[in-house]
Amino acid sequence: MYLTNAEEQIMRMLWKLEKAFMRDFLNEFPDPKPAPTTVVTLLKRMMDKGFVSYRQYGNSREYYPLVKKSDYFSDHFNGLIRDFFNNSPVQFASFFTNETDLSKEQLQELSDMVNRKIESKRKTK
Repeated sequence: MYLTNAEEQIMRMLWKLEKAFMRDFLNEFPDPKPAPTTVVTLLKRMMDKGFVSYRQYGNSREYYPLVKKSDYFSDHFNGLIRDFFNNSPVQFASFFTNETDLSKEQLQELSDMVNRKIESKRKTK
């Protein structure tokens, strides 16, 4: 399941802060800040989707993420590969290396990462 852009903005704040009360969210927003009711509505939708939960302290709620940033990004990335590159990581890698302006050093770094991953897979066989 995916978040809307507004929900994702709130989620990025929560990942950064790790846990947050309403005032913490509002402090993170640039001016003009949204109405607290808008943030509450977004948080409610995110709770319904299983991304966020909270602890009640009197009249205040402390929100915390239920989904790790890395897991969310991984799902998005895999969806991108599935939807735009025929579920082929090789097609994605070809596009990425050919259509971006990577320096020789950046390409070498990517190559080194791939080689390290290959080596670790050999060791686990």
